[in-house]
Formats: sequence, C-alpha cells, structure tokens
Amino acid sequence: MDTPKKIRVLVVDDSIVFREVISRGISSDPGIEVIATARDAFEARDRILEYEPDVVTCDVEMPGMNGIEFVRRLMPQYPIPIVVVSSVSDAVFATMNSGAVDFVEKPDANSVEGVAAFIIELIKKVKIAVAANVSNTKNKNHYYGAAVDKDGRYAAEAGISADTGTDCRIIAVGASTGGTEAIHNILKYLPPSIPGIAIVQHIPPVFSRMFAERLNKSTQLRVKEAQDGDYIENGCVFVAPGDAHMRIKKTGGRFKIQVFRSERVSGHCPSVDVLFESVARECGSKAVGIILTGMGYDGAKGLLSMRRSGARTIGQDEESCVVYGMPKVAYNIGAVEKQVPLADIQRTLLFMLKKS
Repeated sequence: MDTPKKIRVLVVDDSIVFREVISRGISSDPGIEVIATARDAFEARDRILEYEPDVVTCDVEMPGMNGIEFVRRLMPQYPIPIVVVSSVSDAVFATMNSGAVDFVEKPDANSVEGVAAFIIELIKKVKIAVAANVSNTKNKNHYYGAAVDKDGRYAAEAGISADTGTDCRIIAVGASTGGTEAIHNILKYLPPSIPGIAIVQHIPPVFSRMFAERLNKSTQLRVKEAQDGDYIENGCVFVAPGDAHMRIKKTGGRFKIQVFRSERVSGHCPSVDVLFESVARECGSKAVGIILTGMGYDGAKGLLSMRRSGARTIGQDEESCVVYGMPKVAYNIGAVEKQVPLADIQRTLLFMLKKS
C-alpha cells in the first residue's frame, strides 16, 4: 500500500522565531512536511523555484516587499495556494484580494496556549489550501471583477430599477474559504434598495468586524457586524460575529436578528446552517439563499430547508470556487435551484428578486 504523499510547505516569515514556531508546529502533523523556509519575498521566490512547494504560508509585514505585493506578483506566474499569517490588520483582506486562499491570525509568541491554538488552525488551513482552485488566478480576478460595471449593467439587463418591487424580505448568504472576496464581488454593485442581507462567513472574531467595515466602504450598502436586536432593513447587510451564531426571528411584521453564543453547529460557530434554518422557518418563500465557496458541508441542510419552504436558492459553481465543498454538498442533496459562476450570481439574484 502506497504511503500518502505529504503536503510540502514553504514557510515565509521575516521573524526567525515564527519561522521556527511554524515549521516545528505544522511538521508535527504526519501529513505535512516543511521543505524550506524564507525570510523575505525575494528569498521565497528562489525557494519556490527550487522546491516547488504545494502550499506557502506567508507573513504580511516583511522587509523589502510586503506579503500583499508578493502574492499579487506571484500568483499570475506561479499559482500556488497561499495561507496568510498576519496580525490583526485590514491588510489581510488586501492579500486575499491579491489571490491568497485563507489566513490565520498570528499569536503572541509568548502565549503557549495561543501558539498551540494557532498551530492547530494553521494545520487545518494548510490541508484545505492544498485542495484549493488557484489556477489562472490572474484571469479569475478579471472574471470576478467583470460581474457588473459601474452603471449596474446587469441590473439594467434584468429590468430592475431602483425599486425592485420584490416580495423577498431577506437574502441569506453563507461562505467559508475564499468567501470574503466572493461576497465582496457580489455585493459591490447591488443597489441600495436591495432587500436586507444576512451573511455568515467563517472568519475569526475581530476580523468579522473589519470585514464588515471594508464592505461598508466599498459598496453602496450599509454594512455592519450584526448585533443582537438589529432589524433586517432594505439596503442593510449584517455580518455574523466571528465567534457567535446568527439567526432570524419574525417579530410582528419585521425580522429581528438574534446573536448568541453556543456550541458549534455543522462544525462551525457561526454556522451557516443556523442562519439558513432560521430563515426557512421564519421567512419561508420570501427569501433567497446563496451558498458560496468553502470546505465542508455547513449550510447545505439549511439551504435545503429554505428551498423546501419555497425560497429561491443559488449555489456557486465548481470552476469559480476556491474550494468546491459547501456548494457541492448543497447541490448534491438538491438544495440548489440555480448553480452558476460567481460572476453570474449577482445577475441571477436580481432576476430572482424581480420574479419573486
């Protein structure tokens, strides 16, 4: 019987301490081998050519060339799955936009518990990254960006004015690996009249708030990290906190957000299934559910419940997913009404709203 091939990892970090911490930590997993390290982007380039790693872990703050620029230059020529290792910073999202697959928050090197948790998370992310779809990254980024132009071209094609006239009350979105950029590209040109949107993105605490703030600045919508007691309103987007579940509760003629801490559901907190199941129960046919790129199965059963309750449902297709996991499971169990490329999700959504 053949021995399973180990994941070959290049560790890039300007700190000798973290190069050692990461190398020793992830090498403790029998399925991972650190084949080289590099202290900056220029050394990393040489190591990539020499060793051809399966996955790269990369710091953001490095001398000479930061991680954002390194990823931006590397991916079009050498598309390799990259997991960003970073302190709490908005630079993480810029690196994801450049083509990185995922990120892990850098711990305090003096915290034994923090480092241990960090290594466990990084091992998990490396194993997800090795299966990520990063081919033709340069073309993909252009493809994603082509979803609409500044004039809302697709909205016009759908015959949708500023007043959609839709019966839909809630749009529920779930995503994991690769989801921050997918969500950004869908929301980017949606009109302010769009029904309220509730989002569960698997993302660490603090970063969920930063993600919401980024969306708020770069879209026409009002975006915030959800708080218990918020009400769903047109043109508003609510992102679940990174350490709490989010569900919808009908109160009179309105829909209220409930944020609460509890055990993981479908392996996650926040869980997409928790959101989708609540929308199916409370909103029925007056909703649209969208499931995007991500590893695992979270959201699939919830989306099926939404579809069975009469809601419209959309799934991202395999070719445009960074990781075709969650949408695949949802599609296979019959939860997805329309499976389309990322660049077509906004147009599909707008048509569904017009017809609802």
